[in-house]
Amino acid sequence: MRTEHERGITTLTLDSPANRNALSAALVAELAAALSACDPTPTTRAIVLTHTGSTFCAGADLKAPPDPAAFVALLRTIVEHPKPVVARVTGHVRAGGLGLLAACDISVAGPAATFAFTESRLGLAPAVISLPVLPRMDPRAAARYYLTGERFDAHEAARAGLITEAADDPNAALAPILSGLRRASPKGLTASKSLVTATILENFDRHAEALTALSASLFSSPDAHEGVTAFLERRDPAWVL
Repeated sequence: MRTEHERGITTLTLDSPANRNALSAALVAELAAALSACDPTPTTRAIVLTHTGSTFCAGADLKAPPDPAAFVALLRTIVEHPKPVVARVTGHVRAGGLGLLAACDISVAGPAATFAFTESRLGLAPAVISLPVLPRMDPRAAARYYLTGERFDAHEAARAGLITEAADDPNAALAPILSGLRRASPKGLTASKSLVTATILENFDRHAEALTALSASLFSSPDAHEGVTAFLERRDPAWVL
């Protein structure tokens, strides 16, 4: 991961293109530490989360997945961080990566971005990522894409409420957003963010424990073993008709 700072904006860049920025236990810990380091920094007005390579985040690293509780803690860290977190996406986002995206306060995606909740195809479910995803996403769209695992583009992601804006030029779209954040007072930003994240944090308070247990149970199930094995072997799982 790379960290850069310019005019009040700290940029955290997921920089593991070899495994498509998959969420390993190490990456989850590294991102959590980087976010915590931004917390007390008075020169940081907002955080931009972005990526190198053609994939923003491929979801859980199936060879070294994070502990579900650690991933829930990371998602909550983003949601309740006192500074706004803005996602800049120019590539693919899958499964757990959509949880990162939904936890961010503002998100802009370019024309090359694609999205998919692929968990059901692996014998899993979008369990813990539902904590930030479902409060933001249109229920009918969530039902369709949770169940089918279909891929959709940035315009559909924006229509469904998963991201803020689909833009031909994400940098141009982000310019007025970052300018607005630079003009806001630190206390005003923190107080304003607490208003728009209150419902999401209530969702964490109510459901995090049960969804963490569900995620752990699913990962240890026979269906998940078959789904993950099939994925790694580049074949269809046994249940495909």
